Amino acid sequence: MPSRSSKTALVTGGGTGVGRSSVLQLATRGYDVAINYSRSQAEAEATAAAARERGVRAITIACDVSDDAQVRAMLEQCQREFGRLDVLVNNAAVTYFIPHADMEALTEDKWDRILAVNLKGPFFVCRAAVPLMRSGGGGAIVNVASVAGLAGSGSSIAYAASKGGLITLTRSLARSLAPSIRVNAVCPGVILSRWLDEHREMIDAAIKITPLGKASTTDDVADAITFLACDAGMITGQAIVVDGGRTV
Repeated sequence: MPSRSSKTALVTGGGTGVGRSSVLQLATRGYDVAINYSRSQAEAEATAAAARERGVRAITIACDVSDDAQVRAMLEQCQREFGRLDVLVNNAAVTYFIPHADMEALTEDKWDRILAVNLKGPFFVCRAAVPLMRSGGGGAIVNVASVAGLAGSGSSIAYAASKGGLITLTRSLARSLAPSIRVNAVCPGVILSRWLDEHREMIDAAIKITPLGKASTTDDVADAITFLACDAGMITGQAIVVDGGRTV
């Protein structure tokens, strides 16, 4: 039988980048963690090992969040393993780097994949997670959006649209799931991560117009995620910008 003594978190896309940093920060706070991945199995297993070094239980779960059946199976596994869910971080995302003016390059297949993972996926995961969260008394959901969803900028028009939709989804769920479940979003700007390894020009251009004079690290974003998930008991329905002041 699963133990109900420890709080538990599920982080989608938890093997790398912001997801990995969020897993490790939650593990440091004593949360058992379920680490979802789609392709990055080795990285997810390494993240799980690092979480266990912090004295918590950690499991990895392969799941494409755009597939509702896979998502429901993932939450069933969380229930079997842990018996509860207190924190959900919807971090899994995809994009394609397509100039906004080149609309023909944004094919229907690319559009559908971005919206499926970045917008439909978080809804599927929230829907499947809510019964387990409520059975344990509630909890907190944090969706990883982007300043692209506020400004209409970013790697592609579809990516910006998906993140704008995720911000709206956050506000809708904050109303419908209250008072037992808080729902917030973080909106990072440029992050020093492997997503932008081949797009250094985007990082440099962003830094030039950022008041704090630097790009965010994955830990910077995870700081905001864990604050909203664990500490911010009177905050719900908000989209917190983490971009060094770039959008001020």
